[in-house]
Amino acid sequence: MSVQYTPVIWNRNKMVYDAILLVAVALYLYIFIRVGPFHEDVTRPIDGAILRMRAFGSCAFLMLTVILCIGPLARLDRRFLPLLYNRRHFGVMTAGIAAVHANYVLGWYFNFSPTDSYVALLSSNTSYGQVIGFPFEAFGIAALLILFVLAATSHDFWLSFLGAPIWKALHMFIYAAYAFVVLHVALGALQGPSDPIFTGMVAASVVMVCGLHFASGRLEANREKGDATAKASLEEAGWVVAGEVDEIDDKCAKVVTLSEEERVAIFKYDGKLSAVTNVCAHQNGPLGEGKVLWGCITCPWHGYQYNLADGRAPAPFTEKIATYKLKLVGSTVLLDPNALPPGTYVEPVVIGGAS
Repeated sequence: MSVQYTPVIWNRNKMVYDAILLVAVALYLYIFIRVGPFHEDVTRPIDGAILRMRAFGSCAFLMLTVILCIGPLARLDRRFLPLLYNRRHFGVMTAGIAAVHANYVLGWYFNFSPTDSYVALLSSNTSYGQVIGFPFEAFGIAALLILFVLAATSHDFWLSFLGAPIWKALHMFIYAAYAFVVLHVALGALQGPSDPIFTGMVAASVVMVCGLHFASGRLEANREKGDATAKASLEEAGWVVAGEVDEIDDKCAKVVTLSEEERVAIFKYDGKLSAVTNVCAHQNGPLGEGKVLWGCITCPWHGYQYNLADGRAPAPFTEKIATYKLKLVGSTVLLDPNALPPGTYVEPVVIGGAS
């Protein structure tokens, strides 16, 4: 591979996640195929191939629904985060289940066609100008193609190769796939004999997906509003906006100029932030141009080092530098411009936690 990436190692959590997923899918299919027919109110038993077709199709639809609910649920309640971490496995399995559904469709409806089954599928109904009788198969094909692309690019190699922005934008097409599946079902299966259970399932899916995304969007909007209020309050109290946390490279610093003679180096390390004067106590070297080495700020001029939280040189050295207070509001870093006495301990700000 031409792109370097760090593979995600299999661990117990991932194995348990996949095992539960496999058991749930197998149990659903078993109940649908083996138990469901005994509760069907029909005069003629449903053919086994049609039953399997419906089982895998409805299973894929439910799995896609759950996938789209995991994100907003994790934002609403952090206890759902374990479901989010391995969601890509969920997506790959969904694509596989959807492919089995499509295979049963081709096998049942076009297996004995003199025309190639794929050609027959696309040419058997071309009434694109009407709603009733619309070739709903096109929506199913589009959704399946999207799921295949997302499953094929779910590996960490593609995340590294494409880059996070492009990879994320590509995988946002999962929403288009869901919309296509809903249209595929609404114009297909729901146009047949009345099935209140399946109709209710589709309606509940749409309401749940839309409702959870709306709720999480409101939560994010309120959170951003609260962050903006807190940021404005701190600025009124004299704090200085130092920038966004993503602007600072790990184990490096961003230098903030407070005046012609006063500059502050804000270091990011181990998921935390600390701020010290930019001036080394040895020969006024620019600390902000140095890096965090062996857990200490290291001056690029002569290698003098200081502890990140208190600005003290490690023993037996006695040099000390001024430290500063920081706050993190959302992703914005705010700096108290009032320097503390050299060697004063300041609790580091945890990124993603309370400041």
